[in-house]
Amino acid sequence: MAYYMFQGRFSAETLKRLLAKPEDRSKAAAKIAKACGGRLHRYYISLGEYDFVSILELPDDKAAASCAMDVTASGVATHMATTRLLTPAEAMGSMAKAQSAAPSLPLPKGA
Repeated sequence: MAYYMFQGRFSAETLKRLLAKPEDRSKAAAKIAKACGGRLHRYYISLGEYDFVSILELPDDKAAASCAMDVTASGVATHMATTRLLTPAEAMGSMAKAQSAAPSLPLPKGA
């Protein structure tokens, strides 16, 4: 299982619906996460470029792509951004791999 951050903007239609009848959208986020084989960890309404941010734990990148496609295709959200998150242990593993691979890169001239 891997962690993903999903960010998006509510469509104009969704905002109209939410203003007319406020709703806890975390329930819908949990439902789509489960349908894609994972679970919702956190859901936030956010200020700035995106209207919402959610953290999901999903089996793999295919499941994450499926979730993002389903949310966008539903018309609920636009401008979806999906980011794969690394745990500290995963990041340390990546750093170790980068350290061992670095000598294979040619050095820039003058370095």
